[in-house]
Amino acid sequence: MAAIVTDQFRILNAANFIDSVSDTSNSYYVFVGLANPTTSGYGRDTDWDSDTPNPTDNIDYINFVGDSMMFGKKVTSNNARRVVRRVDWVRGTKYEMYRHDYSLTNLSPISKASRLYDSNYYVMNSEFKVYVCLDNGSSGISTTGNASVDEPTFTDLEPSSAGTSGDGYTWKYLFTVTPSDIIKFDSTEYIALPSDWATSTNAQVSAVRDNANSDVNENQLKKVYIEERGAGYSQGSHEVNILGDGSGAKVVVEVNSSGQITNAVISSGGKGYTYGMVDLGSINSNSSTKAELIPIIPPSKGHGYDIYRELGADKVLIYARFDDSTRDFPIDTKFAQIGIVKNPTSIGSTSVYTDNEFSSLSAIKFSSVTGSVSIGERISQSIADETAKAKGFVSAYDTETNVLKFFKDRSLYLNQTNFDHVDYVGVSTLSKVLDFESSANAVTGTGGFSGSIDTGFTGISTNPTGNKLISLGMQFTNGIASPEINKGSGDVIYLDNRPVISRNSRQKEDVKIILEF
Repeated sequence: MAAIVTDQFRILNAANFIDSVSDTSNSYYVFVGLANPTTSGYGRDTDWDSDTPNPTDNIDYINFVGDSMMFGKKVTSNNARRVVRRVDWVRGTKYEMYRHDYSLTNLSPISKASRLYDSNYYVMNSEFKVYVCLDNGSSGISTTGNASVDEPTFTDLEPSSAGTSGDGYTWKYLFTVTPSDIIKFDSTEYIALPSDWATSTNAQVSAVRDNANSDVNENQLKKVYIEERGAGYSQGSHEVNILGDGSGAKVVVEVNSSGQITNAVISSGGKGYTYGMVDLGSINSNSSTKAELIPIIPPSKGHGYDIYRELGADKVLIYARFDDSTRDFPIDTKFAQIGIVKNPTSIGSTSVYTDNEFSSLSAIKFSSVTGSVSIGERISQSIADETAKAKGFVSAYDTETNVLKFFKDRSLYLNQTNFDHVDYVGVSTLSKVLDFESSANAVTGTGGFSGSIDTGFTGISTNPTGNKLISLGMQFTNGIASPEINKGSGDVIYLDNRPVISRNSRQKEDVKIILEF
């Protein structure tokens, strides 16, 4: 049995995701993780930077991602936009006209797309204004139409030509990308669409949307395509009805001296059409050469009423900025994974975490450190009454505050030869997972550093020089701090492995993630 998942299903899923982000009962975060992807261990590869491995979509790998996650930034409705493929207006280019009936048996004439949303039927101009092409001068005789000469720049509500060249193009203005959206969502590949189109009170958006409501304005149909001109029709200019499941649409057809239909212009757009038939009965002389006129059916009620459906908005762009404005995001660190997690829970609780950012790292505050600390190196501490040691990987070290942040993952506890589940000598000790403790026992690193825990420090702020109070962003108790979220909590819904990115004090990371539904 043949079946398809429709474009409208994908567009609906994108809309549902936007609604889910806007729902205050949910918390979505863009996170970064994995400070040491090129060392030996589970989920790592010495060739990570030159041949970055694809993430694995199974529970085991996602659990590993939860272990090595480092910090996250909350996604709000202001940082999520539906986007569509970017098509720039370029003088001399042929663009396709909007048609409701592109398919495998009726490919778009220029790009040969089998669906509307893969054809080049809309453009963004040099001023970030977006237009849909309703006519490119094409017909059944000249199927690819003309090259576009006049750049559309107008913001009129009704479709119009863009200039005086006579290039045959008719454009419908939809919207202008706002400066704030350009800053966050500008891309060489995508156009960001306005948020909340159906309910927006923005004057320009509401004007376009309300004008397109053919239930009120009876202006639904804008174009009748001449597939076949026919012959033997009554010469002259004739206004005829468009029949179908809607009402009120009329078209003026021009017939030349040979009885061929040479032009068709909508004089009344009507409303409620999902199909239509031009009634040529009054001018048909029963010629054997019949004309074929195709009323082009807009999406929904009219062009501009629902731009998400009109432009095929089945993708969402998520934006997040990581900078040095908070100690949650260490300057001296590296990361090689970027992802999105939904509804992580607060540490020691089942409640969804809701703050604007989180640190998923544990931390140790030292009173003194000897030697140099390296990002990604292994650290350990002897634990009283245990033959095993507490172990971790360095994620960041702040020399100003003497705070070291770290994470633990299975690489520290699996078979240390192949990092698998094969039994090995010493498994009873080496595979035992222990927490770091506030004690006199030093924390040491494989690179040679040694740090004494500041067991007398409890709080969230420190004043290392006596004249500068610094918030550490984490609550310490006797020199030890826990993550702000429960390890592995929440659903990882997106994951991207990237070559290693090293942070520094002059750097801000603008992360843009495209979700395709």
